[in-house]
Amino acid sequence: MNKKWIKLLVLAFVFWYVITSPYGAAELVSNAMGGLGHAAESLSVFVSALP
Repeated sequence: MNKKWIKLLVLAFVFWYVITSPYGAAELVSNAMGGLGHAAESLSVFVSALP
């Protein structure tokens, strides 16, 4: 039951953040995607360097 409430609170916060600061939310998503891209690139370099 607590997990359900936590999920609802997180969803409500995300909705509120997008409504009150759309540019900030877009920048946050962009930075997160960029970070995931860098992580994938680093993992690719690591795997390629394995003998």
